[in-house]
Amino acid sequence: MAFNSSLRGSRRKLKSEINVVPYIDVMLVLLIIFMAVPPTQNPSEIKLPSAERSTQPPDDYIQIAIKENAQLQIGITGKNPQPLEDVSSRSTLVTRLRDLHAEHPDYPVLIAGDRDSKYDDVIQLISEAKKMGITRVGLATK
Repeated sequence: MAFNSSLRGSRRKLKSEINVVPYIDVMLVLLIIFMAVPPTQNPSEIKLPSAERSTQPPDDYIQIAIKENAQLQIGITGKNPQPLEDVSSRSTLVTRLRDLHAEHPDYPVLIAGDRDSKYDDVIQLISEAKKMGITRVGLATK
């Protein structure tokens, strides 16, 4: 019995808990790294493409005007201007643009959209002009 009592005194208690100090150290280092490194992109910022102004505007061009109430006008502007004519629908405008482009294939197209006109109308006209093979399509600005 004396033997058993001496073994009990020399036995060590086993720790049944996890040492979390190294994990806390690693987490603090990661926290400092993520706080110190700035984000590469600001999500609230929109990067718009920039466009250069042409050095010399074209002498003659086909102009399409889009008014705020969806009125459409088309004509030739420049040295030999023709008055802008009102067009009733988009299909009529596309037909008239095709005719003017056939008469003057080297003329660029300038789209003048009113400030309150729909953005979609302008994009659709650019798309239609590109489908016809017109390579020079621009937007009028003040």
